[in-house]
Amino acid sequence: MAVMTNSFQKNFLAALATLILLIGGTAQAAQDPFASQSLDAAQDDEFLPVDQAYQQDFLFTAAGVSAIFQIAPDYYLYRDKLAIFRVDGGQKTPVSVSLPQGETTWDDYYEKETEVYRLQLEAPLSLPAEDTPIELEVHYQGCADAGLCYPPQVRHFRLDQSAGTAEPTPTAPTTAAPSGSSAPGNRTAGLSLPLAMVLAFIGGLLLNLMPCVFPVLSIKVLAISQAAQHGGQRRAHGWAYSAGVVASFVLIAALMLALRAGGEAIGWGFQLQSPWLVAALVYLFFTMGLSLSGLTEFGGRLMGVGQNVSAQQGLRGSLATGALATVVASPCTAPLMGSALGYAVTLPAGLALAVFAALGAGMAAPFLLLTHIPALTDRLPRPGPWMDRLKQLLAFPMYLTAVWLLWVLGRQTGSDGVALVLAGAVAIAFALWLWPRPHETWSKRHWGKGSVALVAIALAFALLPRLATLSPATPTESEYWQPYSAARLDSARSEGRPILTNLTAAWCITCLANEKVVLSSDAVSEAIDQLGVVALKGDWTNQDPEISTLLAKYGRTSVPLYLLYPAGGGEAQILPQVLTRDGLLAALNAAAQPTTNTSQRAGSASPSPGASL
Repeated sequence: MAVMTNSFQKNFLAALATLILLIGGTAQAAQDPFASQSLDAAQDDEFLPVDQAYQQDFLFTAAGVSAIFQIAPDYYLYRDKLAIFRVDGGQKTPVSVSLPQGETTWDDYYEKETEVYRLQLEAPLSLPAEDTPIELEVHYQGCADAGLCYPPQVRHFRLDQSAGTAEPTPTAPTTAAPSGSSAPGNRTAGLSLPLAMVLAFIGGLLLNLMPCVFPVLSIKVLAISQAAQHGGQRRAHGWAYSAGVVASFVLIAALMLALRAGGEAIGWGFQLQSPWLVAALVYLFFTMGLSLSGLTEFGGRLMGVGQNVSAQQGLRGSLATGALATVVASPCTAPLMGSALGYAVTLPAGLALAVFAALGAGMAAPFLLLTHIPALTDRLPRPGPWMDRLKQLLAFPMYLTAVWLLWVLGRQTGSDGVALVLAGAVAIAFALWLWPRPHETWSKRHWGKGSVALVAIALAFALLPRLATLSPATPTESEYWQPYSAARLDSARSEGRPILTNLTAAWCITCLANEKVVLSSDAVSEAIDQLGVVALKGDWTNQDPEISTLLAKYGRTSVPLYLLYPAGGGEAQILPQVLTRDGLLAALNAAAQPTTNTSQRAGSASPSPGASL
């Protein structure tokens, strides 16, 4: 099985990579303006520059040294983001800071109860009395009540306790927000609700080209070919399918928002983080493939393929097909979706659901358009014997989708989970082989065969609870990738090294294409080695709260997310969702060059005896 799934990954993804890169290339021009948003764009007259919002002083007394923050009204400072380090010869040592109790408030940025400070903060430092000056590095982050959150800030000072002075040292202040930052004010400044809905609609259109959606859509086109002579039926099927897509997107989004409001760290596409659901989808696509291959007629109504396509049952099939397409499509990430969905989760529930409804409308639009334009449907072949052959051909994309889902399941539960689901699939195939055909009159013999078939199906689903007891497979990574953790990221940043963070998942087709074509290329691996880049890979195939937190920090609800932290400190640059080798190499070379800036910070005041800034 390992040989089969590895071959599927290498060949199937390589064949799709060019298409995905072309899609990303056409969308990049529209995406880049929002990927390069800076805090300066958000800082109109309503918001203060960061050094005016948070003015830092140092107080020297007989009892020792204290750090002072003067905080502007209607601004606040995070307690857990405040840290001070002593720098000696490039080595950083944490300085113990006696922080008073702050104000506890619900923070929409980090979506948790957070302790903050307002107006003024005085924090004594545990520093031994020394005659020689020392270097301090101050880390902090704050937000405005009006909705803008500044990125994490770093400042350097030279303290001379004998003279009672603290002078800022020339350093490059972090005044630009991370591109695509999740700071509420930044997102609000970059996107509006109408624009977010437009981007979501375009992202939905592109989802139709993703391999997880195309097999389902092909079956619906076949059904429309059967109904091509009846305009009213075509339009009814188009609207039923569209209703299934839009309603399912809204329901999944509502469930996600409700769970997030309840404290769960989940994002868009969370349903495929459940091995049970992945296994159930394997069963479903495998069953539909067997149906299209002619083993049984079970599932024909679901897909809207059959002689009674014009009946009301066929409309229910179109509705169900829209729901099925949504379940498998929602984890697929199309360009332009990241900014729109990241913005949506910051809105009130009703407005957020409107953005997700626009995403569903975009995905349903091509099929709905096909059913309403006679000139397009006239080009479809007329029903005939060829349709049975085509129906059998369309079974193979269903089988490939089942194989892909099996590979995802293997990443979640290991080879034991794949073996269990394969055994269940065999039981389902046996049950369908036994099940009496629709044209047969049921007799005692048929009842006996039907009972055995039901037992086989029950056995297949009885295997699913065992998936929860299995451990995820240990991924085989390139030698330069390290598993992501917040502690590992903080450690690498404290060393001042450039960092490439790759947040991915096995069920994300765009992620896999990027890894196959760009991230695993020899040129990229050599550049990472030569430039001393720390490469961190966060696998979100299974739920991981640390990865969810990092996604939320940068305004994303799902993967992929590629962050590039420059050498020497500073905020991360968000790379495009669809990577190119040359673009990534240029970004890596730029990030490996330490930044220097000898200019004084904007808004800084001249130091006075006993204080600075």
